[in-house]
Amino acid sequence: MGVERSGPDQRLRDVARAIRGVIELLEVYWTRVPDGFSPVTVSAPQLRVMYVIERREGINLRQLGSELEAAPSSVSRLCDRLEAIGFVRRSSSTASRREVELRLTAQGRVHLDRLRARREERLAAALARASPTSRARLAEAVETIRVALIAGVRAGPAEPPGAGAQQSPHAGTEQPQHARTEQPPGDGTERPPDTGTERRTG
Repeated sequence: MGVERSGPDQRLRDVARAIRGVIELLEVYWTRVPDGFSPVTVSAPQLRVMYVIERREGINLRQLGSELEAAPSSVSRLCDRLEAIGFVRRSSSTASRREVELRLTAQGRVHLDRLRARREERLAAALARASPTSRARLAEAVETIRVALIAGVRAGPAEPPGAGAQQSPHAGTEQPQHARTEQPPGDGTERPPDTGTERRTG
C-alpha cells in the first residue's frame, strides 16, 4: 500500500516534478539546433567531460572519473575521442609524471561558447512568448534553484524529503549537517540525464 503524502512534503515533490519535466523538455529542445551548427558530433557524456574540465582545468583522469562517477576506462575513452577531435589536450603533470592533466583547447572553448550562445538564443525565442512579469518571476525562481543546487552539490548526498517518517531507534538525536540537507530536485546523478547527441560548429 503506497504512502499518501500531503502538506509541505507533497508541495516540495510537486515542485521537483515540475522542474524535472522542464529538464526533460530542454534535453529534447537542445537537439533541435539546426544542422550545420557544427561538423563535429559531440555526445552528451563527452559534453559533461568538457564541462568538468572547463571548471577544473588541469584535472587528472582519476579526479575526472570521481567527479563524473564513472569508471576510469570509460572516462579515458571519452577523453580519447575529445582529444582526437581537438577539444581536449593531455599533458604531463608538473607535480607527478605519473599523472596526466586535462585541459580544454582553444577550439574546445570556442565550441562550448558557440553551443551556449545557440542554446541561449533558442531559450530567448521561447521565453519571448511569456509576459515581462512572468519572466521576472522566472528569473527569481531560477536563481533560487541554482543556489539550492550548488549547496546540494557541496553538501553531498542527502536523505530524501520525507524519509524521516521512518525513524530509526536513534530518532531525536542530533543528525549530521549533511543528513539534514535536501537533495537537489531532479538530480539523479548530480546532473540531469542527457539524451541523444549535440551538434556543434567548428
